[in-house]
Order: sequence, then structure tokens, then C-alpha cells
Amino acid sequence: MNMIIKWLSLESIADSGLFALQAILLTFFLYYIGVSVFGWFKRQGVPAEKFPVVNRFAVLVAAHNEEAVIGNIVRNLKMMNYPSHLYDIYVIADNCEDDTAAVARENGAIVHERFNKVKRGKGYSLEWMFDKLFKMDKKYDAVCIFDADNLVSPNFLMEMNKQLCMGHEVIQGYLDSKNPHDSWIACNNSIAFWIGNRMFQLPRHYLGLSCILGGTGFVVKTNVLKEIGWGATCLTEDLEFTLKLVLKGKKVHWAHDAVIYDEKPLELPQSWRQRKRWMQGHFDCVKRYLVSLLVKAVKEKDIVALDAALYMFQPVIVVINGFIMAISFPAMLIAGDPAFWTSFALMYLGILFLLLERKVSFNTLKYFITAPFYNLTWVPIIIQGLIDMNKRDWVHTLHTKVLDIDDIEALKKVG
Repeated sequence: MNMIIKWLSLESIADSGLFALQAILLTFFLYYIGVSVFGWFKRQGVPAEKFPVVNRFAVLVAAHNEEAVIGNIVRNLKMMNYPSHLYDIYVIADNCEDDTAAVARENGAIVHERFNKVKRGKGYSLEWMFDKLFKMDKKYDAVCIFDADNLVSPNFLMEMNKQLCMGHEVIQGYLDSKNPHDSWIACNNSIAFWIGNRMFQLPRHYLGLSCILGGTGFVVKTNVLKEIGWGATCLTEDLEFTLKLVLKGKKVHWAHDAVIYDEKPLELPQSWRQRKRWMQGHFDCVKRYLVSLLVKAVKEKDIVALDAALYMFQPVIVVINGFIMAISFPAMLIAGDPAFWTSFALMYLGILFLLLERKVSFNTLKYFITAPFYNLTWVPIIIQGLIDMNKRDWVHTLHTKVLDIDDIEALKKVG
């Protein structure tokens, strides 16, 4: 009898624990759905052409062994719809062992070569370049950051000039894809960014919260860099700098019409390594910034800091959701568990956002069927990232998709 009572007690505790986890999940899902509503309707702002073209940009392209693609982005940047005397293109050839520097120079970029085998990675190379910029006689109003595999919409700097004229200090552009239909991995990665742009970034901009820097295609006013410093050298330097901004009372704004086309990984192993690096950096940032964000949120009643802190919990929520679905999928399906159906609806609500972004095509929907499996791969990746969060080894992602901006426009018409 005692054994039965003990077993029932343990079962009761387990049920209570599972219920508590489901309640947490449901709260998070409802919060994100509630925020996303504000991105359903895109506002018509003042056209960029109505603002005075006054801002001078230093356009930085971080590159490591990128000879295959560096020429394309330099040519692309030189053709932007912005006065050529108001921006300069700098390529940071960081620890390159190929002809990246030579190809960049041939196409008209100003190249700075950096060699440091200890401080490796994009964050360190940017910090090194910022120091050089600040010491130059020529002064810039803002710095614009790109990766070597990117392509950029011709209106990018016009849109960023508009944002700066509106008083915004840090702005993230729209993260699109160069190769969404090259594989099921590339498409699901692209879908995640498309949905995130409309469901996460745009509504936060409208609500006065902080968007999250996406690693490329963003602009920072020079005086902000001088004021708070860069200092973002972890494996996810973009997230680290975002959190530093929020803690300093600043935030990242969003430019939905300034588009960056980024190359997505083609195969699962490549994507796995990239996402694991993101998670290592994410948990490194959790360890160093979460408590400060929560303290700021409580002491100053700062909703921006609170929202940023909630974002830091996202990987944990994904793991909890995967765990619950794995152990109780049949029962949840039959019983109509609200957390399960809310998470399921949240994922397929993504189709609505793809429609809003005009990203729905046969190819997109074909690969969208594999989205549940792609999303489930996040669970072991997040766990690995947590385990290895103190490892700082930077791994280069090989880029091979050689396209010009005209090729991108042609592919968009095909769908």
C-alpha cells in the first residue's frame, strides 16, 4: 500500500510539473502571438526620397576567405541609389589565405588586411576596423555592416538615411535570402527569417521595443559606437551588441524596405554547425547579460529590457516544448492540450506571415511541409550550444552562391 501511495504521489508531482511547464509555454506563446498582431498591417511611412540626403556612411564588409563572392557585393554596393561621395566601401580581409583582398581591390573597395590568429572572428575584426575609422581624417555619420556573401537592394542607404533623419541611431535592415529554393534546409532557414521579419521584428519596431540585430545589414551611428564602444566579440556579436544597447537605454529600429540578401546553408551538417554557434553565443550572452536585463526591467519598469530578457529565454522554451511533445504527444493530441495546439498554431500561423510578405510559392510550400522536422532539429542543437557555451572557437561558413543583384530580381519573378 505504501508503495502504491508513493507511486501515486510521484505521478501527481510529475503531472503538476508537466502542467506548470505547459502553463509557462502557453504564456510565452500567447505573448508572442499578441506581439505579432502588430505586424499584420504594414504602415505606409514617408518615402525615403522626401528626406534630405545628408548622411555619410562607412560601409564595412567583413570577409574571411571569400574570394568567390566578395567581388559581387563590392560591385553591388557601388551601384546603390545613393550619392557616391557620401559613402565609402571598406573590406576587412580578416586572416585571409586566398585572394579576397585582391579581388575586393580590383572591384573598387578600400581594403584593410588583418592578421590575428588569436582574436579570430567577425566581432574582433569589426572592433579593429572601428578603431581605424575613428582615427581617420575623414568622418562618417554612421557605419553600415555587411557580410561578404550578401547582396543589397539599391535603395538600402536611402532607407537608412531616412531612418537616421528620423532620429534613429541603430537600424536593422530586412533579412532576405539569396538562395531560398536551393534545398529544403536553405528554404526552411529562409522561411524562419521571413516569418521573423514580419512576426517578430516589424511589430517590435511599431511597439517601441527593441528589434534584434541580425549580424548583417545594419547601421550604427558613429557617435553611438564611440559612446558605448563595440566590445561585442562573442560568437553572436550581433546579439551581444543589441543587449548592450538595451542596457544603455537605446534600442534597435527596423527598416523593412532596406533589404539584404544573405546566403543560407544548403545541407543539414552545415546548418547544424552554424546554428550551434548561434546557440553557444546566445547562452554566453544569457550568462553575462540576463540578470542585468531583469534588474533594469524591474527597477526602472523598463518594458524594452523585459522584452529583451524574454527573448533570451526562447531557446529554453523550444527545448521544453520539444520535451513535452516527445513524452506526451499522443495524449496531448487526443486531449486537445492548449499548449500543444497553441504551439502548433503558432508554427503554421507562419503561412499567414509568408502571405503578408508575398513569399508564398509552390517551392516555398513544398519545403514548408518539412518545417516540423527542421524545427525539431533545434532541440539537440540548443542543448549542444548550452553545453559548449564557453567554447569560443569561431568556425567559418563557406559561401559559394555567386550572384549579382540582377540575378536575385530575376529569381524573385520566377518564384
